[in-house]
Amino acid sequence: MEEGTSKSPGYPEVTGFEDNGDPDPFQWDTREDCEVRQILDRVADKWSLLVIALLDRRVLRFTELRREIDGISQRMLTVTLRQLERDGLVLRTVHPVVPPRVEYELTVLGRTLHTTIRSLVTWTEQHQNEIATARAAYDARESAKSS
Repeated sequence: MEEGTSKSPGYPEVTGFEDNGDPDPFQWDTREDCEVRQILDRVADKWSLLVIALLDRRVLRFTELRREIDGISQRMLTVTLRQLERDGLVLRTVHPVVPPRVEYELTVLGRTLHTTIRSLVTWTEQHQNEIATARAAYDARESAKSS
């Protein structure tokens, strides 16, 4: 390592790529128009994650979703639901009553994604204290640099 550089804790030094059974680190197409990247951008944004989590095994109306998701605007919830519907993850049902009643639920495809999201949430819950400690250490180092 060059003088004046430091290694961040938790980051192994990379000396080269060996074939140890790990997926090719260059397999992902990082271009903006890559469909995989677009799907990941959609399903991994915070509003989509919350909507998918709330719709697990239940049907909710727009107003119920909005009430449950702290900080989301009506417009952002509308956009999020439309995008999830377009991607085949959410089913929108309009009941022909006055006023119209609109309900949302996960599709079969959306339920398969929820399983993955549940794993991510579980991981986050298990490691939140470690992350909080790492953040505090990082903030202290950055604060010391600027003093």
